[in-house]
Amino acid sequence: MVDTRSWQWLYLLVSGLLLFKTQGGYIQITYVQSAVAKGAVCLDGSPPAYHWDRGFGTGINSWLIQLEGGGWCNNVTSCLVRKNTHLGSSKRMVKQIPFSGVLNNKHQFNPDFYNWNRVKVRYCDGSSFTGDVAAVNPVTNLHFRGARVWLAVMEDLLGKGMRSAENAVLSGCSAGGLASILHCDSFQALLTMGTKVKCLSDAGYFINAKDVSGGHYIESFFNQLVATHGSAKNLLPSCTSRMRPALCFFPQYMAQQIQTPLFIINAAYDSWQIRNTLAPVIADPSGYWESCKLDIKNCLPSQIKTMQNFRLQFLVALLRLGKSASRGMFIDSCYAHCQTEMQELWQMSDSPLLNKTTIAKAVGDWFYDRNSFQKIDCPYPCNPTCHNRVYDPQAHLNYPEL
Repeated sequence: MVDTRSWQWLYLLVSGLLLFKTQGGYIQITYVQSAVAKGAVCLDGSPPAYHWDRGFGTGINSWLIQLEGGGWCNNVTSCLVRKNTHLGSSKRMVKQIPFSGVLNNKHQFNPDFYNWNRVKVRYCDGSSFTGDVAAVNPVTNLHFRGARVWLAVMEDLLGKGMRSAENAVLSGCSAGGLASILHCDSFQALLTMGTKVKCLSDAGYFINAKDVSGGHYIESFFNQLVATHGSAKNLLPSCTSRMRPALCFFPQYMAQQIQTPLFIINAAYDSWQIRNTLAPVIADPSGYWESCKLDIKNCLPSQIKTMQNFRLQFLVALLRLGKSASRGMFIDSCYAHCQTEMQELWQMSDSPLLNKTTIAKAVGDWFYDRNSFQKIDCPYPCNPTCHNRVYDPQAHLNYPEL
């Protein structure tokens, strides 16, 4: 007989081998040292960074830029905490990271982008690359320079061949997915007229919704964020001329103005938004939502009803984008957050499907104009292909959650 411990080791070994087989390798970090002189630095003043896996074959002149996610810091206190993590300092970043999903270099797992130049831009400013405060408080030594980081990294990549790109995609997950919307048109403006440019936002369509206590937690959070980072001047003028700058952090108020083709990937029951917009800890002091937020299977009927209402609010906000043949959308009914960088969600035999189509195929067909894709899933729990996220109860609930 094989004991339980042996089975566990065997399971871990097989899982590790499968992970190794599906990953596109570990990619070395590149520090943009020249950015420091421009004041384009992480929260702690260290240089920005990215990981670049060079293109090959027919993809040698195509570029996919993936902006890392990782929430935000909205005030000096939270930014001081963040400054001492990899989300606030390139000194804290690991030197190599695995590339999988949309960053994978194997045709089987990433059929349309596997041989492109694939770049993962690290996130260390806490403002979705929008902040720019010139002064640095000598007591805190916090640098709010996200917008400068964005430009410095793009200039570095332009000098390394992206200026001659035939195809280019700006993508990102979570806070990076929001940044890919906010910077979509400016990304296109950096490239030549002949470049085919499109943008992809994964789990970046954050909506302005009330929390379970009736409060406006996420709106208040973004208000503080924009004020702390001095983000207003780097948000879309077509939005800030009409409403308070903090509202222009919500795609529902500004994404319609984006001229560049845009694809939205989002779970209608986005697990980050359920946990932090709908039922943040501050709005649920008794912990009534705690078990539900960990695993959607734990949710009571009344909580599912509240989440169904959140889905409807999300869809109303999404439809503010308006109709456009150039836009794509893959809105599944999973309890998930970020689906492009995880191989099992992007392109595998059991990946989530809409209209019998994986996310990878939907995005590839849309980019290459083979087929438009604008699909919204039926309500939970109708989609059996979902990989619903289950959270570790020991993990910190609010910082950072990705």
